[in-house]
Parts: sequence; C-alpha cells; structure tokens
Amino acid sequence: MTRPITAGADGTEESLAALDWAGREAVRRGLPLRVVHAWRYAESLATADRNTQHGWVSQGVAEAVRAVSERHPRLEVSVDVVEGEPVHALARAAAEAEMLVLGSPGHGPVLGFLLGSIGQQVIAEATRPVVLVRAGDRPTAEAAGRDVVVGQHGDGEDSAATLLFAFETAAARGATVRAVRAWTLPPVFAYSPGSLKLLDDVGGLEPYEKQALSDALEPWRERFPDVPVAEHVEMGSAGQVLLSVAGRAQLMVVGRRSHRTAVGGRIGSVTHGVLHHADCPVAVVPHE
Repeated sequence: MTRPITAGADGTEESLAALDWAGREAVRRGLPLRVVHAWRYAESLATADRNTQHGWVSQGVAEAVRAVSERHPRLEVSVDVVEGEPVHALARAAAEAEMLVLGSPGHGPVLGFLLGSIGQQVIAEATRPVVLVRAGDRPTAEAAGRDVVVGQHGDGEDSAATLLFAFETAAARGATVRAVRAWTLPPVFAYSPGSLKLLDDVGGLEPYEKQALSDALEPWRERFPDVPVAEHVEMGSAGQVLLSVAGRAQLMVVGRRSHRTAVGGRIGSVTHGVLHHADCPVAVVPHE
C-alpha cells in the first residue's frame, strides 16, 4: 500500500504554506498528495444548510489545491472534505499517511512557532510523522545547501524511527544529515564501578557520547551510502543544542514517545521547545 503525503488545509496562509511544502515533498518522493480539510457545520448560519456550507468549504479547498496542481502537473492529488472534530479527523488522516503536514501561523513576539491547540493535540495523537510548516515558508532554504538536522538520543534502537525519517528525507533532497547528540554530566550517584570502567575505557564522557552517536548512525550510513553525514556532539540540554544548529537546517527532525498517559498524548519538553523556537519546518516522529 502506497501511503500519501497528507496536508491539512483550511485556506489560511499557514495551511497554504504547508500545502506547498507537502506538494514539493510528494514530488521528491514520488508519492501522491492527499489534502484533508476538517470542518464543522455552523448552525448559527441559519440561511445555509449543511450541503451549502459543505459546498463553500469544498470550493475554498479546491482553489488552494488548484495552485499546487498547476505547479506540479504530474502530481497525483486527492481531496477529502470531512465533517467532524479537527483533531481526530487529522489524526486519522495521519495514520494513513507517510506524513501529515500542518501549518503554523509563524512567529510570535518571542521567536517561535505559534503552535495552536489543534496542532499540538494532533502531534500528540498522531502515530505517523507530523511536519509543522510556518506561514511564509519558502522553498529557497531547501536549495541553499542546508542540512536535515536530526536529534539522536539513547542507543540506535531508541532513535531508529527518527533517523530513518531524516535519512529518507535527505536522500530525496540530496541533502546532508546533521545528527546531533547532546549530553550532560550525570549525577554522582548514577555512577557505578562498571560504568566508570566503561567510561575509562573510551577516554571519558565526550568520547563515549561520540562513539554512541557513531554506532547509532552506522546502519543508516550503510543503508543510505549516498547521503553525506555530519556528526555533532555537544554538552548541554538537548533542546538548546538542537536549536544552536537550527540556522543551518532546512528541516529539523525530532522524536516523540508514542505512549499515552491518563490525560492523553504528550509531545515532551525537547520537542515542545524545538517546535516553538526553530526557524524552519520541524518534523515530529513518534517512536516507542
């Protein structure tokens, strides 16, 4: 089954930027584009019944899709206008997609994405990657030699889904993967004789972290031999280190644990920080 790249569209400037980004990515990957608009019937519009309102919505979406189809005449595009609660409708669409692409209004008074409640909830609920594209995004950065930056943590298995997405994206774009691993000094009580010996064997904490990153990347280097890779290991919090290299990124890729809590899904502090402060599209990849 071929999964499409799906874009959420509502006619706003940010959703048009997301739709444009999704169209370009679909062309690169040779995938179809699916455009989804979730709407609710407005009973307050007494002069317009459900069918009339559906027609208005469909017409607006069609106009946005027409522009993408004109830019990419060979791209297979489908449109679904679904009535229902937006978060659940978009999360369902994401489950059937290679990725879901959503728009963000841009930046607030403090530099960062204005991530609305719908976008945040969809990211927390989605079982597939979700890409946030800010209003005003332009394709120039994708051709400016910038990297696909990806955060790596733990061992190779912990970040496998995130690294796979980053390497696939870089391969489709002819870009470099810049893999970033942050580390901090552990509390003294976390040391054990065995762990101290392990650190001594590799020469200290920083060489240990560099080796861990190299080991995590090894299978992906073998699978994608044509993708250049740059390794970045730095002491600091994961969010701060990732944002320190955001200026050279055409896309940032971060992971999110897909387990749920009693109050629903969560996106995590690192992902939350990157989403609010990165000045480029951000992909959030769920993993176990």
